[in-house]
Amino acid sequence: MNEQLERFLTRAESLVVRLEATLPQALTAPEWDNAVAFRYRKRSINHGVLEPVRHIAELRFSDLKEIDGQKEKIARNTQQFVAGKTANNVLLTGARGTGKSSLIKACLNEYAPQGLRLIEVDKADLVDLPDIVDVVSNRPEKFIVYCDDLSFEEGEPGYKALKSILDGTIAASSTNVLIYATSNRRHLIPEYMKENLTYKHTDDGEVHPGEGVEEKISLSERFGLWVSFYPFSQDEYLAIVNQWLKYFGVDISAHQDAHAQALVWSLERGSRSGRVAFQFAKDFAGRL
Repeated sequence: MNEQLERFLTRAESLVVRLEATLPQALTAPEWDNAVAFRYRKRSINHGVLEPVRHIAELRFSDLKEIDGQKEKIARNTQQFVAGKTANNVLLTGARGTGKSSLIKACLNEYAPQGLRLIEVDKADLVDLPDIVDVVSNRPEKFIVYCDDLSFEEGEPGYKALKSILDGTIAASSTNVLIYATSNRRHLIPEYMKENLTYKHTDDGEVHPGEGVEEKISLSERFGLWVSFYPFSQDEYLAIVNQWLKYFGVDISAHQDAHAQALVWSLERGSRSGRVAFQFAKDFAGRL
């Protein structure tokens, strides 16, 4: 009888453990002193963790060329933030490969000694933003919640969660958290020609968008600072190539010879972006 009871209790305990794993679990704080960047990851449907990022790209503002205006805006906003002054959530939009994500990484390296920390969150996990904000709200550090290549299809749950965190709930925003997001879409969700038909022209000549367009614009407008990026000219592209060749230790005497190859490389890729310049310089330096 005792043996049957023991087997029953063992099986019951195993069942309880499995049931507990399916229940929502509160997000726990990581060891904040172990890293300056963290990545939010879902371990199960109801459980997420903040994992420290051990190796961060060693990018500095000085490594990024031909985007001086964008650097100045990001640096000013982030400096205000870490200094405890008012600052805005930031949306970086524009051409692909022009330095949007690199600028965020350089920003972290620049201001981490002043207490800046970064938490990377995938678009699919934005529904958990309130939990992340709650975990960091009482910390002395300043946190950038970073979402790369952000865009939404209509009806995605993360869309409304992000709107609420930015500006849409009765609770005040945490003073030590900002959202920095990059996107190739200015308004973050697809825009269709048919939506132009919803615009209304009033008698005084003004143009008013329809409700569907207003809804799409409302999310991007909740970012207080917009930073736009544009395609590079050939001269700007070659200047970026020179910077990355220098970064990879290629002697300056070889830079001129590399230009013709860099232009062919960009033609083959169909782009003169900073990313293409970086990839060419990496290949050229490796061949040397």
